Formats: sequence, structure tokens, C-alpha cells
Amino acid sequence: MGSRIGLYRSFFLGLDMILHLTDLSDEPLQGQIVRQIRAKILAGELASGTDLPSIRRMSRENQISVITVQRAYETLEREGLIHSRRGKGFFVTHLSDDKRKKLARDRLQEMLGPGIKDALDEGLDKNEIKKVIATVLEEI
Repeated sequence: MGSRIGLYRSFFLGLDMILHLTDLSDEPLQGQIVRQIRAKILAGELASGTDLPSIRRMSRENQISVITVQRAYETLEREGLIHSRRGKGFFVTHLSDDKRKKLARDRLQEMLGPGIKDALDEGLDKNEIKKVIATVLEEI
């Protein structure tokens, strides 16, 4: 693999969406696509009904496999973030603000849970863990 960084630009109802894809990351390209589109949807940057680029178009413009994009879209569809319309393409699913926040909280809990359990197993108590989390938040 090279040092290629793919930038994908597409205008969605006036929104310039850029995905930063790199084959230098430990994260597979499919995961990069899912993570970045999910973040844009949950942050409200991609509005309900926004059409996503076709699988072939995204594949061609990022010089990545059609299967990689297809699997990324399937993951986002399983998560209920996008939906397809036969012959029309993929669109951002309508999510209320409360639903978007809940999904983001659920994802955070999924990511933090195992790390917090490990920290408890390694002898840290809840107050020490809270301090570490507070420190991390301050550094962001």
C-alpha cells in the first residue's frame, strides 16, 4: 500500500462532505467509511433524507473496492443510520435529535465499557477511573 490519502468530496444539499481515507491506518477502509459517515449523521452534519453517493461512484472517486463501500453501507443500514430505495440509492434515515443522542451515548458506552472493566480488574476504583476520564476530556 502507498501513502495515498483519498479525499471524497460530494455536494449534499449544499454540504461539502469530505471523508479522509488512508491505507496507512490500522483501521480497515470499510471501518473508516462507516465511522466517518456515522459521525456526520450523529453530529447532524448529514441531514435526514440526504442522498449518499452511489457505491460505484464512491468506489471510483476513492480508488477503493466496490465491495468495501457496499459492506460499509450495509453496516450503516443495519445500524439504522441509512436506508436504500430501490433504483434511487442510499439516503440518511430520519432520526430525531433524541434518537441521535441515544445512539451516540450507546456507542460511547460500548467503547468505554470494556476499558472500564479492564481498569477495575487492574485495581483502579471508580473514583480513579472518573478522574482519568475527566483528564482525557480536558485534553480534548
